[in-house]
Amino acid sequence: MSDATQPLSPQDCLVALMIAVSVSDERVRTVELVKIDASVKMLPVFSGYDSDRVRAMSTLVFELFEQEDGLDALFGLIRDNLPERLFETAYALACDVAAADGTLQETELRLLEEIRYELNLDRLHAAAIERGARARHLTL
Repeated sequence: MSDATQPLSPQDCLVALMIAVSVSDERVRTVELVKIDASVKMLPVFSGYDSDRVRAMSTLVFELFEQEDGLDALFGLIRDNLPERLFETAYALACDVAAADGTLQETELRLLEEIRYELNLDRLHAAAIERGARARHLTL
C-alpha cells in the first residue's frame, strides 16, 4: 500500500484541505506553501506528524482534482478520517492558506463555502474564523 492510499490520519486530512485550498485557483503560490509548511512545523495539532506525508497528500489532492467527482471524494475522505472536534481547526487552516497571499480568488471563496457546508460549521463560528484569518494576514 502506498503512502497516498493508506488510511488518512487526522493530520493528513488537515494537510489535504490546506493543499486543496492552495490549488483551488490553479496557481499554487509560494506564500501558500510556506503557510502550509509553517503550520505543519509549528502547530500542536501536527505534533509527531511526519512532514514527508505532505508530498503524499499533495499527490492525493492533485489526483482527486483530476477526477470529475474528486472534490466530493476528498470531502468523503475528510469526513471519514477527521474527528468532528477538528472541523473548526480544519476550516481555520483552510482560511489561513486562502488569506496567505493577501487576496481571495473566487474559486477559493467557493471552496471555503463548500468546506463550511461539508463540515457543517455554524455560520457565526465560521465568520469568526474568517475574521481571525483576515486579521492575521493584513499588511501595512
